[in-house]
Amino acid sequence: MENRKVKGRILSGMRPTGKMHLGNYVGALENWVKLQDEYENYHLIADYHALTTNLDTSELFSNTIEMVYDWLAVGIDPQRSPIFRQSQVKEHCELFLIFAMLITTARLERNPTLKEQVRDLNIGTLSFGHLGYPVLQAADILIYKANLVPVGEDQVPHVEITREIARKFNQTWGKVFPIPEAKLTKFARLPGLDGNKMSKSVGNTILLADSDEEINSKIKKAITDPQKIRRGDPGHPEICLVYTYHQKFNPAQCPEIYAGCTSGALGCVECKMKCGKAIQSVIAPYRTRRMYYATHQSEVMDILIDGEKRARQVAQNTMADVHNKMRIG
Repeated sequence: MENRKVKGRILSGMRPTGKMHLGNYVGALENWVKLQDEYENYHLIADYHALTTNLDTSELFSNTIEMVYDWLAVGIDPQRSPIFRQSQVKEHCELFLIFAMLITTARLERNPTLKEQVRDLNIGTLSFGHLGYPVLQAADILIYKANLVPVGEDQVPHVEITREIARKFNQTWGKVFPIPEAKLTKFARLPGLDGNKMSKSVGNTILLADSDEEINSKIKKAITDPQKIRRGDPGHPEICLVYTYHQKFNPAQCPEIYAGCTSGALGCVECKMKCGKAIQSVIAPYRTRRMYYATHQSEVMDILIDGEKRARQVAQNTMADVHNKMRIG
């Protein structure tokens, strides 16, 4: 493995939701790829976390593999950044159990992010596991002695819980864990085709795996400036979803598109076709690499097994430190 100077260690992860969409790419994956050049990164497939909101595990493995195809396709380098399933590194569960002794239920109930999730998902009865998922998240981060946690402002409360738990452990039994810092990152929020949050359950996504024909078909349905009804009408790009996509995937042509839209010279249909071509150009190499991995699943499994072996070694070393300080085991 190449020698390189890194600033610190980062743990990043996602629940296995299957094929990734443009919102996942803009909001996380693009940033993960860039971080590989500066930090030592570990990439967690949070399959245990998935159980907090859905107990159906019938598609958990297939969703995991589909997600990994996309991670690899966009440029996550498994040699530099191990990819692994949470469930295959049992030390996460042991550290979660120990950490659960260091925090009160009252503290977890005050977590504003949890309250928002319960409201947004309309959860009637909260499970113990869901209430405690920030504790498992703390174990995920600290078992790799991560120094930094890249988050948006809405996730800072989770990092604070992790910091509290790390301090409590160190004060109770002796220093093992660094106190991780939140690496505030402005995660871009790419809206879905209907202008709302991009989500596969809503059906308003463009997938990294979509064909050119699928992209064209989907972009035709994207909402535009409601005041621009026909070609010739002056438009307002600043409120148009399609122009938002242009700004991300077609920045070089944005001045021309802005001028054409505001003057009325550029119609919405033509504008959408330009946008579709720009998106196709960006994701075409990812789709090609994805097709390679999708037809070489054994290679992907080898990547996972290797990542899990490397992650497990770090986790076991951390737990040896934990046992030593606690004088157990």
